[in-house]
Amino acid sequence: MQKILTGTTAVILSASFVTEALATEWNVSVWGTRRAFTEHVERLAELVSERTDGEFTMNISYGGLSGNRENLDGISIGAFEMAQFCAGYHRDKNPSITVLELPFLGVTTLQQEREISQALYQHPAVQADLARWNATLLMPSPLPQYNIVGSGDAPATLADFEGLAVRATGGIGAAMETVGAVPTSMSATEVRQAMDSGVVTAVSFAPHAHMSFGTIENGTWWTTNLNPGTVNCPVVVNSDALDMLSDAHREVLLGAVDEALDHYVEYYENQTMAAWGPALDERGIERVTFTDEEIAAFREAAAAPAAAAWIEENTARGLPAQELYDYVTGMIADGS
Repeated sequence: MQKILTGTTAVILSASFVTEALATEWNVSVWGTRRAFTEHVERLAELVSERTDGEFTMNISYGGLSGNRENLDGISIGAFEMAQFCAGYHRDKNPSITVLELPFLGVTTLQQEREISQALYQHPAVQADLARWNATLLMPSPLPQYNIVGSGDAPATLADFEGLAVRATGGIGAAMETVGAVPTSMSATEVRQAMDSGVVTAVSFAPHAHMSFGTIENGTWWTTNLNPGTVNCPVVVNSDALDMLSDAHREVLLGAVDEALDHYVEYYENQTMAAWGPALDERGIERVTFTDEEIAAFREAAAAPAAAAWIEENTARGLPAQELYDYVTGMIADGS
């Protein structure tokens, strides 16, 4: 009887160890609060858990693991397995993907932004660029064209941006400089305080961020059609952690990306954008629309110089910058 019990106990313990060995738990670093911008991360975690019967789980932390500007650094040292960041927060660390932040590229839909980002993320030069941080690009966070919420007198023309302190990162900041604005780069979580204290008078964001980070609470006007560009905010995974996954878990993770992005795009288009107009109306925020002639002049002044400067700077870094730029603009021209 003792031998039988001992054998049974061994079997139970062995089964326990096997179960423990199969379990995978990842920590995921994002920031702010749950919002449209993080819906694909949330959905990915749900899908992965569902499809592995809870064997592969993700703990999503909103600012508890790292500051948003340090997420790529955290990935590089394996402080957590997955993270989201925006390229414009540290252009020198991820120069290859900042091509997607150039002003007036001509991307018109979230789906197009998604497809172009996913294609660029597969480019060998881009993968090598992120590999310096032990990072593998998993999926983008497609965002619409940015527009500006500001306080005080609304600009009647683009000339009224002269001297205006605007939170604007990357290519959007470069574009705003061409109309005389003074761009300031700061993370999303710093914006409300900067606006409240007068460090900036206006903020360039996508609609979800204007709502999530409170710029519309003290804003008095919003530009409807400035559309200078957007930012690129990928979700990355630590490459070693990805390699250490079992084949089955890795297949589930990678196989869930497209469904998570489908959910993201649908959520942004059907919920976030539906709430945007009413949010402006409730607060009496004035809509500012510029003439077609002014927008065309803005585009002409900003687009080509910014692209030329980006190509020159990043060719000097050793990137195939012209190739990357042509690759992106070619996809846009083809309607990808």
